[in-house]
Amino acid sequence: MSKEKIYIFDTTLRDGAQTQGVDFSIDDKLKIAEALGNLGVDYIEGGWPGANPTDTEFFQKKINIKKSILTAFGMTKKTGRSAVNDPGLSALLNSKAPAICLVGKSWDFHVDVALGISNEENLENIRESTKHFVKQKKEFMFDAEHFFDGFKNNKEYAISCIKSAYENGARWIVLCDTNGGALPNEVEKIVTEVTKHVPGKNLGIHAHNDTGNAVANSLVAVLSGVRQVQGTINGLGERCGNANLMSIIPTIHLKDNFSKKFTTNIKSENINKLTQCSRLLDEILNRKPNQHLPYVGAAAFSHKGGLHVSAVQKNPKTYEHIKPELVGNVRNIVVSDQAGKSNIISRLNSIGIDFKENDTKIKKLLEEVKDREFIGYSYDGADASFELLARRIMGEIPRYISIKEYDVTVKKDNSGKIISSAKAQLEVDKKIILCEGQGNGPVHALDNAIRNNVDKLAKYSKYLKDLKLVDYKVRILNTGTEAVTRVSIESTDSKGKNWFTIGVSPNIIEASFKALVDSLDYKLFKDKAPASN
Repeated sequence: MSKEKIYIFDTTLRDGAQTQGVDFSIDDKLKIAEALGNLGVDYIEGGWPGANPTDTEFFQKKINIKKSILTAFGMTKKTGRSAVNDPGLSALLNSKAPAICLVGKSWDFHVDVALGISNEENLENIRESTKHFVKQKKEFMFDAEHFFDGFKNNKEYAISCIKSAYENGARWIVLCDTNGGALPNEVEKIVTEVTKHVPGKNLGIHAHNDTGNAVANSLVAVLSGVRQVQGTINGLGERCGNANLMSIIPTIHLKDNFSKKFTTNIKSENINKLTQCSRLLDEILNRKPNQHLPYVGAAAFSHKGGLHVSAVQKNPKTYEHIKPELVGNVRNIVVSDQAGKSNIISRLNSIGIDFKENDTKIKKLLEEVKDREFIGYSYDGADASFELLARRIMGEIPRYISIKEYDVTVKKDNSGKIISSAKAQLEVDKKIILCEGQGNGPVHALDNAIRNNVDKLAKYSKYLKDLKLVDYKVRILNTGTEAVTRVSIESTDSKGKNWFTIGVSPNIIEASFKALVDSLDYKLFKDKAPASN
């Protein structure tokens, strides 16, 4: 039996751009479009030409999206104007996009309140807009805004809206759950009813995530008849976001309920680009990835409990629904106070430390981890600090920079400016090096004291020049006069791989310095810097 084709429509560049705090530049949009083209989605909605300068300019660029179809978004013509004389529709034609997606009202309540026109005038706007682009040989899609609410309020009118587009040549009728309020059982019932009026091969679904059901609603809609799915990378979008294509695509390809019935134009070998695509978007947006995203999140295949790890090592299917590498992800064995020997062994294997199963140092390492986590350390989010600890106990890490002493001061000058200064005495090859710096706070000053004097560190200067601190977090573990502070630092370098270190102390400066020193040591170790004499 031949499989039915599901078409993937990405609207990251248009609907995803509605997200609070997101403002794509032209270069951002080009990078994302190229990544989507490499992935192999069917349609890439580039934006709304004519609505803003960025989107208008984007459509004038030469865009490398391979076989994906660039789609321009707009709205149906305005009442009182012909389609030919509508400026908004003209801007879409001028964009030279081969596919056009127009949004139009399908809820009679909105026709009355938002547009202030009659139901028949709205139907005319849909009909004439459709005819206009079909005549121009464009692949035309009608995005039926608020369709599910409209159907529940006035079924006959909602159906007449989508038929006005379909009967005049629209290739796709997209049923939009604009406020994200529909539930899977409602979507199943309504889509099934709609297929009696418009064939499933011409139906799409555009689900928002306001009830957390956007992915579920999209998949239910596929099972109920629709053959186009709209969504965004990582579920980006206004309010609670859109349906997450990073979940929908692998589900269609890898889950039997879908893979035995359906296929997409995305090549099977491209499915392993999903994690890369997901993290590219976060990198462009300069935000921390959501590690708990299904399939592509850093924690999607993480295992913490010792019993779980032991079971996964024997048979990954025990706690993993797919192989992580299928979507370009990796398995992560977490080390924590809940860890057993199997966690430690798995982590030692993953970081390339040679050992024997009966090595007493493994037990020593496990006990050290548990003792440290008892006083506040947390190695499940500090991989670099764990690797340094493991290598020190296993005897596999050289001595680099020794911190002899440091001094940090914070003062307020006559102008009211807060000035933080730091001095640190470092030892390299038995020579004492004095480093000084200032910063926005004591930790920043300590960091600058080392970074601004990196040339003094002789043979280590070339290794540390590209070291950058990405993030700094502080958590007070208990309250009162003897509070313990945990500091975590995220670092990166020109190679683009981030690492995490941790420090714990009753003194926030000391905790910060421990995490900072671990970051330096890890950078020197991974770059194979020579040991200090």
